[in-house]
Amino acid sequence: MSIRLRILNVFLRLFERPSMARAKAPDDLRKPFEVKARLFFWPPRKSRYKVDDLKFGDATISAHWAISENADEGRVILYFHGGGYVFGSPKTHRAMLARLSAMTGMVACLPKYRLAPENPFPAAIDDAVFAYQAVLARDIPAGKIVLGGDSAGGGLVLALLGEITRLSLPQPAGVFAFSPLTDLTFSGPSFAQNAQSDVVLPAERAQIMAELYLQDTAPHDPRISPINAQFASETPIYLTASDSEILLDDTRRMTAHLRDHGVSVTEKIVHNHPHVWQIFQRILPEADQGLRDVAAWIKPLLSR
Repeated sequence: MSIRLRILNVFLRLFERPSMARAKAPDDLRKPFEVKARLFFWPPRKSRYKVDDLKFGDATISAHWAISENADEGRVILYFHGGGYVFGSPKTHRAMLARLSAMTGMVACLPKYRLAPENPFPAAIDDAVFAYQAVLARDIPAGKIVLGGDSAGGGLVLALLGEITRLSLPQPAGVFAFSPLTDLTFSGPSFAQNAQSDVVLPAERAQIMAELYLQDTAPHDPRISPINAQFASETPIYLTASDSEILLDDTRRMTAHLRDHGVSVTEKIVHNHPHVWQIFQRILPEADQGLRDVAAWIKPLLSR
C-alpha cells in the first residue's frame, strides 16, 4: 500500500464519509462532487472532451465524450457513472475515462442518464438501453463496444447487459465494473461487516438513497438488482472491488451468479482501497494500476 493511499484513506474517513452522511438533499451531494472533480481529476495531456447527442429513433440523450490523442473513434467504451442513481455526472468521471481512452486507444462515451429523485426507476435503465442502441445506430459494431461503470453505474451497466440479453440485442465485446452496486436489498454480509472499514460510503444512508431511486418499486427487479438477471455466456466480464468496502459482496456474489450462467468473469479483489479508487487516477499509484489492469483486459477483446 502506497503512502498516498494511506493518507487518502484517512482523509476520506475524516471528511468525505461524514459529508455524505450529513447530506440532506441531492444537491448536497451533487454540487460538491462536481467541484471536487473539477479541482482534482485531470485528463492526460492532449485529451479532449466533446458533448453531443446520442440519437435513436426520434429521441436523443446528451453524452460527453472523452477522447485521447490517436484514439480510434470506431471503438467505444460506453460508460455509466456512479453516484447512487442520485448524483454524479459525465463531468465527474470523464477525466478517468480520458485516461482509459489513452490506455486502450478507444473513445469513451458517458451518457447523461436521468437521476433520481426527479427521475426514479426505470429512467436510468431505460436511458442505458437507449444509449447502447444509439451507439449501435452510429454503425459501431457491438464487437467494438465495451460497456463499463462504477458503483451504481456498475450495477446499471450489468443491468443493461441483462436487458441486452433479454431483448436479444447484439452482445458487446465485454463489460467491466468498478465496485458495482448489484443488489439494492443490501443483503450481502459485507454490508454490515465492512460498515466501519469503508472509508467512503456510510452504510446508514444507503437505504435512504435507494428509496429515492426505487420509490414504489421492489428492489428485486433484475433491472434494479442485476444479481437477479439472466445473462448470455458469450460476453466476458471484469469486476473489481476492495475487501474493505460495504459493496464487496455485491462483487463476489455477482461473480458467482455470472459464473453459474457460464459467463467468463475476471474478478479482482484488492486490500484496503477506497470505493471506486480508480477515479483517483494521477493521484494514487493504485488507481493508475487499476486502470492499467482493466485496459490490459480490454485490448484482447477487440482483436477477436
